[in-house]
Amino acid sequence: MFRKEKDTEMEDKLIIGGHAFESRFILGSGKFSLEMTNAVIKNGGVEMATLALRRANVGGEENILDYMPEGITLLPNTSGARTAEEAVRIARLAREIGCGDFVKIEVVHDSKYLLPDNYETIKATEVLAKEGFIVMPYMYPDLNAARDMVNAGAAAIMPLGAPIGSNKGLCTREFIKMLVEEIDLPIIVDAGIGRPSQACEAMEMGVDAIMANTAIATAGDVAQMAAAFKLAVISGRMAYLAGPGRVLEQMAEASSPLTGFLQD
Repeated sequence: MFRKEKDTEMEDKLIIGGHAFESRFILGSGKFSLEMTNAVIKNGGVEMATLALRRANVGGEENILDYMPEGITLLPNTSGARTAEEAVRIARLAREIGCGDFVKIEVVHDSKYLLPDNYETIKATEVLAKEGFIVMPYMYPDLNAARDMVNAGAAAIMPLGAPIGSNKGLCTREFIKMLVEEIDLPIIVDAGIGRPSQACEAMEMGVDAIMANTAIATAGDVAQMAAAFKLAVISGRMAYLAGPGRVLEQMAEASSPLTGFLQD
């Protein structure tokens, strides 16, 4: 059984906070040079990209907003926040400078492993959801915390696949599966995805979208890697909707019926 109703290809859109997106590949833009941002977005078919507030230097010489293609939905993140209060303050500033109502909540005070603080994230989510933000919390994949985020007003849940920037892939695979099965909001795997094949695997599991940053930014050809991620996400989604074939417990099964002359 699929967690979500199978749609036709034309109707299969990613819905977040009442907004519909064709692309299920979201770009984390924090590690890209400003000049590369536009090319990566276009090659990846991206419709939503994160934005660190410190890079939106309105009125300054270097402003990432000038490099965002027209029509891109901005997803300001609260990178650098160590408490719920700091995250809320950053989100409000982003809205004030014209970045819109979407916000990715990041609350990290663990400087060694950079793991998100789920409890502070829940608090920030509740405050900002009440203020009309479309809140997308980044979290360690814990089912109880995810349920609390849903109750706090989250529009999507963004569990990490592996420690941020590690490119290690789906280390938290089994916990993400629990969220896919139990949480009735878009599940977007964020952090740790290092290869297009890993993005494809996550999509085959039934997650709704993938966010990638380091995997593309550290590639030899970042524009081409963005295109590879685009295709991997599409392929994984198609496989999920098609319904993966069964896995046999026995060792093998003939792929074609045995003909009479091969039977005893």
